Formats: sequence, structure tokens, C-alpha cells
Amino acid sequence: MTRRLPCPPAPGPLEAYAARFDDLFSTLAQRHGFREYLAGLLLPRDRNKTLTCLAGTEPVTGAQHPSVQRLQFFLSESTWDHEQVNARRVALLLADPATAAHPAGVLVIDDSGDRKDGKTTAHIGRQWLGRLGKTDNGIVTVTTCWADENRYYPLHAVPYSPAHHFPKGKSDPAFRTKLQIAAELARTAKAAGLTFRAVAADCAYGDQDGFRRDLYAAGLPFVMALKPGHGTWAYGKNAYTPVDAARALTWTDPEHPGDWTAVERTFRDGHTETWWAADARLGWWGPDGNVRLVVATTDPATLPAQSTWYLATDLPRPGSPRGDDSPEPAADLHEVVRIYSIRHWIEQSYKQVKDELGWADFQVRSDTAIRRHQTLVTCAFSFCWDTWSAQPPEQEPVAVPTVVLAATPVGPDERGTKQTPPAPTSQLAAGDPRRPGLARPLDHPPTLLASLDQRAPATRTPSPDQRRRRRSPA
Repeated sequence: MTRRLPCPPAPGPLEAYAARFDDLFSTLAQRHGFREYLAGLLLPRDRNKTLTCLAGTEPVTGAQHPSVQRLQFFLSESTWDHEQVNARRVALLLADPATAAHPAGVLVIDDSGDRKDGKTTAHIGRQWLGRLGKTDNGIVTVTTCWADENRYYPLHAVPYSPAHHFPKGKSDPAFRTKLQIAAELARTAKAAGLTFRAVAADCAYGDQDGFRRDLYAAGLPFVMALKPGHGTWAYGKNAYTPVDAARALTWTDPEHPGDWTAVERTFRDGHTETWWAADARLGWWGPDGNVRLVVATTDPATLPAQSTWYLATDLPRPGSPRGDDSPEPAADLHEVVRIYSIRHWIEQSYKQVKDELGWADFQVRSDTAIRRHQTLVTCAFSFCWDTWSAQPPEQEPVAVPTVVLAATPVGPDERGTKQTPPAPTSQLAAGDPRRPGLARPLDHPPTLLASLDQRAPATRTPSPDQRRRRRSPA
């Protein structure tokens, strides 16, 4: 067995985080690539975080630069397992008291679409892209996110492959719908030790009877939205929709609310709003049924479309006959509204992993490379939480589980440089984030890795005549 050489350290606090993954990489080049890729994702850049950007080279002309080729090999051809890296990342989040999951949290399921050109990239196809609000050529990834009122982080992600990628189309045994992928990811989160109050999703998942059955079979309670006009209880003009069920509830005014109950919503900026919620009846759904229809709105009289939710949940109502037999604690109207309110953190998460960390900026074609890029983006996101939750130097540091590498017998050295440069010693920059609109996890990373900006800019790729004359690059 070869002896492991020390890896050139990453700048600042990134080295301590990256070192926890070292045992998952078999070569020095992989460990170095992991650090270099994360550093490139975390640094603020003026252009998309493609491989040339992450390596600090010129766009287009710098594609053949050695540093770019190293990252390309690390992403596409190297032998490390992205699932093991993601499992370690989630385990570190759960081990940190500041980010550990708790029973009041919510598992949010959603999918994210990004436009991509061409036809040969894995998972690509003409399909609905929620980010653009239209059908276009692109890639859709089903994701899960754990969140509570104060924090959130991505858990697992699986790209969806359209039917034309399979020899037999939708009848191919390997084909999986987004709903099947989402149900599998929910079970994966539970198996990974995540605790949460319920699964939350929008109407793209809540309207699907089969998906709700899959969650019920897995023992996962849910609170999911329904389309207001989704009528499944009668045909034609007699269709009875969630809106009809809400209008059947009695309401006079706030002093005489009738069937409605006032609930208070607290938003991220600290302000509160009074909403109104009620249990409605829709077909065999009701307050004491296996599935409840909960309507939440700012105005029960008009049911404004932009501020009215129609929610399906299998959490029992307090005092109902199901409450005694259900394995899940009963949930009143305030609790149901709270759970679905947390679902909106997924939108903030997408803004950060896409706009700041380059979720969709990859320029690779294979399924493995795409999944590795997504895993590295989530590692960069989790590093931000890890650094934010670190104790100040003057306080006793929090004990974080470390991975003890097995002793290796003395043998030939691992391939790579034998001289490890010292870690950066300059103080990290302090200050405000670039834009005040960012949520907490990305308030600091632009300054956490500011020491990288002190390095000399990347050299230009030599032109053909310079190679012939053996001139040094400009």
C-alpha cells in the first residue's frame, strides 16, 4: 500500500472542512481537486462558474490549460464516489449542534430545471423548466432539502431522465418518473437519520394520489399543496374543487370568524401577519378523515389567489378519532400552516446554489460528472454553514467528529509533489456580503476565502508560436 502524501492545504477554514473528506479520495490528485473545486465555487466570480472559471483561466482559450484539464479529469474520469462524499457531508451536518436535524423540521421536496443546449448530454430533453416557467430544452433535478424556521440545507439530488433516453421509453424498467424519484429521496432521507415533522411539497406533487400513497406506505407524514381548481370528485360542470370547499365554510368578519381560526405567521425578517385557516370537506377528505383539506388565506371572504393555500395533509386533527391511533402527533391548524410555510425556503436555497455557487454552470456531458458537480456544489453550501456555526477562537471549540485514517504500512510514496506549501497565514477579510439580499449561509463565504484573491492571476495559455519558440507565457 502506498504512503499518502500531504495535500497542499486549502485557504483559511476551507482546509479544516475539506480534510474531513480525505479518506474518501484515494489519490493526492483527488484530494487536491476537491479543495480546488470547492475554492473555485466559493469565490465570487464575474462569469459563470465553468471549469475555466473555477481554475482561474481565460474563457474558451484557457480550456486546455493544465489546471482546467486537472479539474476536468477530477470531475469526469476520476474514481471517487460522489454518493459517499454526499453521505459524509450530511453526516457532518447532523453531527453539528447548529445544523442537526430535529423533529420540528420539514423535509422539502421539489425539482429544479435549467436550460441546456444540445442533445447528447445525459438527462437532457425538452421538458418543463420551472425556473423559466416554460417548456424548453434542459435538465431537471429532483431535490430534497431539510429546513426549519432558521436554517436549511440541501440533502440529496437525482437528475430526471426523460423517456427518450431509454430504449423502451416509459415502459423501460429503468425509467423513473419525478414522483418515483421524489418518493425514493424521501425514504433515503429517513434512512440517513434525518428527523422531521412532515414532508412538504407544492401542488406538482400534492395533486398526485400515487405519490401521497408512496409517502404513506413509507411512514412519512405530509403537508402538500393542491391546485385550487383541481376537481376530482365529480365530472364536468359538477366538479367540486378545493375552492368550492373553501367557499362552503362560514365567515362573517374577524369578530365573527365562523369556521375559520386565526393563525399567526412569522416571516424571516421578523414581521408577523394574521392569516385564517380552516378544515374543509372535499369528498371523503375531512377533519377526521385519513386526509385533511386545510385552507389558509389572508382573506376568507375573497380567497385571493396569491395568498391562499389549499393543503392536503395526513396529520390527524387534535381530538379526532385518528389522533389516538396515529403514530404521528396531532397537528392543529397553526402547525399545518407552519409546516407548509417552511417549504418556501427551497426557493431561497435554489437562488444560492444556482446564482452564487453555479449549480447549472457545468460543462460536462456524462451522468457521473453532472452528479459529481452537484455534490460539490452542495459541499460548498454546507461549508458555509460549517464556518458560520464555528465557535469564536476565545471560546471552547465544539467537538466535531473526525475521521481517523487507518494506519498504512510504509511503502512507496504516493504520486505527486512531495513539497507541501504552508497554509495561508494572512487574516481572512471581514465585512458585509456583496448583496444584502442573501440569506445567512452565504453572507460570509466571499470574505472567508478572500486570501485566494491575493494570489497572482492565472497565466495566459501560450499561443502556438510561443510553444514553437519555447517562450514563457505572458
